[in-house]
Amino acid sequence: MTFRFFTALAFSTVAPFCAPAATFGDDLAFLRQHTSVVLLGDPAGQAQVAVVPAWQGRVMTSTARAAGGASFGWVNRALIASGKLQPHINVFGGEDRFWLGPEGGQFSIFFAPGAAFDLEHWQTPAAIDSEPFEIISQSKDRVLCRRTVALTNYSGTRLRVEVNREVRLLSAAEALTARGLKLPGGVSAVAFESVNTIKNTGTEVWKRETGLLSIWILGMFNASPSATVVVPYKAGSEAALGPVVNDAYFGKVPADRLVVKDGVVYFKADANHRGKIGFSPRRAPSILGSYDAEGHTLTLVTFTRPEGATDYVNSMWEIQKAPYAGDVVNSYNDGPPQPGAAQLGKFYELESSSPALALAPGATATHVQQTIHVQGGEVALDTLARAALGVGLEQIKAGGR
Repeated sequence: MTFRFFTALAFSTVAPFCAPAATFGDDLAFLRQHTSVVLLGDPAGQAQVAVVPAWQGRVMTSTARAAGGASFGWVNRALIASGKLQPHINVFGGEDRFWLGPEGGQFSIFFAPGAAFDLEHWQTPAAIDSEPFEIISQSKDRVLCRRTVALTNYSGTRLRVEVNREVRLLSAAEALTARGLKLPGGVSAVAFESVNTIKNTGTEVWKRETGLLSIWILGMFNASPSATVVVPYKAGSEAALGPVVNDAYFGKVPADRLVVKDGVVYFKADANHRGKIGFSPRRAPSILGSYDAEGHTLTLVTFTRPEGATDYVNSMWEIQKAPYAGDVVNSYNDGPPQPGAAQLGKFYELESSSPALALAPGATATHVQQTIHVQGGEVALDTLARAALGVGLEQIKAGGR
């Protein structure tokens, strides 16, 4: 997310955001009033995932406890109900959505060639914003969507891309086992993954000198005064690995909202102060998550990361000295763009990106992101949090202090 983006939406004509729905069933009914929804579910009908093909096959929300259970994805009801497309970007919400990077720089796909890096000239490509993906196949536990995209980056390079995006409902126990983790007894859980593949359908090789793309997956979740993002990072000296965390996207994050301690970063996810953090390839984890003490929900996000990859696209709004020195993972917390101004909504984000992709004609690359929500008693969740994130719930609830 960018500063200009939130400034724009703060002064848009869309009505103020609404409070999150009480249940998954409420959100599902609302979404079906406005668009077609593909509902994935397990045989027991407890774990369910709502996918909207019209919004790039994004996972809008999910639940671990059927229609009456909590709805985990943030849904921008005000924008959706308005039925009006907005300039620059349409933030419908959703806990797993497909984007392509970079956003800024000389290889940006959000700015036309030669345009100024400012709000007036910033535009999210319609194919990853407001235009639909086509359903290719679907079953009870998965749906495959496709879209062909033609883009021109800031340097004038023409990029033709085929996107295949499959959303799959998973067994939470099996997904955790694959990571060397165990689903505790007596809990409820839902797990899903998006398998995102892009193909160079043009006639030219994508080159560093003319601009590479990356697959960028962003998840928007309901914020809470008791929610904290947890990112275990690779320890080591700054001389060897660089800064632990980049927190300067919207101005430095205040110390009471961001704590770095004993190999873990704690970041408030209450949507009361806008801020974003990022982790370089030298520091980035293979798993990150959050805990909402009020909802007794532990969320874990994992993703594929090619061994040895070091080039990640840079999205800063400027002509860059290092266009491939971007972040692997990010987290964003919403808040007013300035004191007294309206904000987009009560949500926070967990994001991951693929490396910069140098694809020959016909070549493909895939980035997979998994999301797992586990609800239950704190004793059970504490065990899982320690195994997955390296810290227990008491440390998380205290924000690392």
